[in-house]
Amino acid sequence: MFTWTPPATDGTPAREELLVAFDRGRDLRLLVCPAWFDEANKLRRFTIEVMRRLDRAGVDCLLPDLPGCNESLAPLTDQTLEGWRAAMTAAAEALRATHVLAIRAGALIAPPALPGWHYAALSGPKLLRGMIRARTIAAREAGITETTDALMAEGRAAGLTLGGWAIGPALFAALETAEPVLAPGQSDLAQSAIGGPGLWLRAEPDEDASQADRLAARIVQSLAGAPA
Repeated sequence: MFTWTPPATDGTPAREELLVAFDRGRDLRLLVCPAWFDEANKLRRFTIEVMRRLDRAGVDCLLPDLPGCNESLAPLTDQTLEGWRAAMTAAAEALRATHVLAIRAGALIAPPALPGWHYAALSGPKLLRGMIRARTIAAREAGITETTDALMAEGRAAGLTLGGWAIGPALFAALETAEPVLAPGQSDLAQSAIGGPGLWLRAEPDEDASQADRLAARIVQSLAGAPA
């Protein structure tokens, strides 16, 4: 386990964040932009297993914590979409990344200067819809009435806690319109290209060795010049 330091923002001091790395100083260095929130939990093992396979194939893999996530001491409520984009760009530069693999909502903050892949990219509106749907279902089961419109308004005005994650108003508002954009040199890898249902659809965190094999193989083939 390593650390990296995002840029300071809004006058707040820079804090070290954790970094999971398979770093042997090789020429190919892959920055991983992970999935977010509940999907981060469900895909964490899968993400690491893909990194292990790429390491064995000769690719250094670098997975930085975002400010406000995982073991970060930065408050999640203070985070913004632009701040996360700046953090990933800074990580790419500090870690000398040559390529990027953005997973699910991680595609919203993939550094545009790096070639690479968006795996099963997720838009901000779809991310919010799924999390709000889960909250309204849980509220209904508890005998509480909550509506999507009221929750959206609350999120814009004051932020909203969804699935245990306290999303601030700036990040919430930005996610309402955020769409992943493929920069030059980046390509989309749909779940259908990997095979099987996405692990984020499962009720609990899980793994699938065959899916990890196929995603890593696609990336290795692309690095070798074959279509992803």
